[in-house]
Amino acid sequence: MVAESDILKALSIIIDPDFNKDIVSLGFVKNILIDGGKVAFTIELTTPACPVKEEFRRQADEAVSALSGVEAVDITMSSKVTASQGKQGIPGVANIIAVASGKGGVGKSTTAVNLAVAMAQTGARVGLLDADIYGPSVPRMMGLAGYKPEIDHENKSIFPLENYGVKTISIGYLVEDDQAMIWRGPMVASALGQLLTDVVWGELDYLFIDMPPGTGDAQLTLTQKVPVTGTVMVTTPQDIALLDCRKGIEMFKKARVATLGIVENMSQFICPHCGESSPIFAEGGAERLSLEYKTEVLAHIPLDMSIRIKADEGTPIVAAVPDSEQAKIYQALAGEVARKISILNNRKIDIPVIMQG
Repeated sequence: MVAESDILKALSIIIDPDFNKDIVSLGFVKNILIDGGKVAFTIELTTPACPVKEEFRRQADEAVSALSGVEAVDITMSSKVTASQGKQGIPGVANIIAVASGKGGVGKSTTAVNLAVAMAQTGARVGLLDADIYGPSVPRMMGLAGYKPEIDHENKSIFPLENYGVKTISIGYLVEDDQAMIWRGPMVASALGQLLTDVVWGELDYLFIDMPPGTGDAQLTLTQKVPVTGTVMVTTPQDIALLDCRKGIEMFKKARVATLGIVENMSQFICPHCGESSPIFAEGGAERLSLEYKTEVLAHIPLDMSIRIKADEGTPIVAAVPDSEQAKIYQALAGEVARKISILNNRKIDIPVIMQG
């Protein structure tokens, strides 16, 4: 009969490409059960969004099935997301990720919404906080415009709304759509502080924060109040957007927040009639910026009408058409973001993040 040591030896040939160690040494293999010729075990990863999860399953099945005496293999894939640096600035929230841009109009909110929904589709517990006090867009994009969150006034607690598997909160849920937020900086900082500390999120693996553009009060409030795991910077390829994106990276760098990578939005215009792609906002901008700051381009997202239409309708493309080529880009982005966070938190190897000093 096959022994547990045989199974571990067979599985030790599987190497995690990010940690550069085998899954046995990393402690991923758990709960080995042997019943005659039947073998069952669990592979516990650092994130449910692991891009090589299915490849691990395939390799493990082949390796153990090849052992003498093994008739059947049952593999359970699970995950345990590590909290950022062992700290939880918001109760129950393991990782806080700012989705930011140096300027408006680059599609940051659309990116944040689709990224959050794509991450939730992997089985992760996900939240999305709309930090744009002056121009909240998350309620509409998440199909929750007009809804109001439950508020416990006695305990000063706000309970987030949920759609597409993502818990969300926004100032847009608390004010009327046509009400202009004519607030000075301290009021904005106070409102964002309440959204950060008074919302009852429950247990979350990832909380994405859709930041307002620029480098102002909201960014300072965020970095001062909670430990931010890292930022995803969104830009278009054109020089003026890259200039402002650079300023955003520098601001988070001074706040000692890692830049996980850059998303180049509107990288190509896809003609809805012929399908031809055109680089109407220039080419290669994100690559040049990533080389300058020794980070990575996490995704190239096209300027595509279906992405815009679905966002306006309140049905993000990853939820509305999950098998589409457009949705697959966001799904791959979620995997890359999860991978970066796992490596950063587990400190096994260095990843190209930007830190101060």
